[in-house]
Amino acid sequence: MSADYAGRVVLITGAAGGFGSEAARCFSKAGAKLVLTDRDADALAALVGNLPDGAVVTQAGDITDEATAEAVIAAGVAGFGRIDVAINNAGIAPDLMRLSETPAQVMEQVMQVNVLGTFHVMRREIALMQEQFARDGCGGVILNVASVAGLVGAPMLAAYAASKHAVVGLTRSAAIETAKRGVRINALCPSFAATPMVDAMVESMQHAPDEALARLVSAVPMGRTATAEEVVGAMLWICSDANSFMTGNAVALDGGLSAG
Repeated sequence: MSADYAGRVVLITGAAGGFGSEAARCFSKAGAKLVLTDRDADALAALVGNLPDGAVVTQAGDITDEATAEAVIAAGVAGFGRIDVAINNAGIAPDLMRLSETPAQVMEQVMQVNVLGTFHVMRREIALMQEQFARDGCGGVILNVASVAGLVGAPMLAAYAASKHAVVGLTRSAAIETAKRGVRINALCPSFAATPMVDAMVESMQHAPDEALARLVSAVPMGRTATAEEVVGAMLWICSDANSFMTGNAVALDGGLSAG
């Protein structure tokens, strides 16, 4: 999608991952100044080295740590004076397993990263954007990357589905709270996409890679995974001024999976 983000400051968590790195490239190409964070400092540095020329600040760290969330916001404000768009993308998925076989520590880790990590940075983004709106009438946009597993049941991925349902709940609740305060908040809910996270799921399955992938996407009416470009294209539109009346939505981008 063609979009103009010239002069806008865009924060991306989990920036070195599949969606995050593609989002960094596309928003930078669209003219945005970037605030990037990821727990993998080396991958984050490599990403910055491959971006188009443009203004970028980085802050490596674990988003489940409140100090990291605080530092990311501070880095954006110190570097650019504000944050206009936040893409809360950091997340993990466990190996495929039945709920009855899921260790408590796996559930705890998934909830820590996907829910508390999103919560820690989101509440600081909201506070900053509301201040911006009160000061100059320009608040901001937050997009939480959830999953179609946050909208429907996901057998063999119960911990992940629970975490993404929670992200959708945070999104909808905060969107109502901030609708008159200059902040739009939505969630994007993709199904399986061609990213390292899904590659890891395929590798964990007891089948040859092609058969495992076919099984994974068998419930998708379009019969394939999404591309990172398709998912980021949706991000560019959802966060744009052309979409200024959308807030509180969980947008399925799932090849028809949730339609049945």
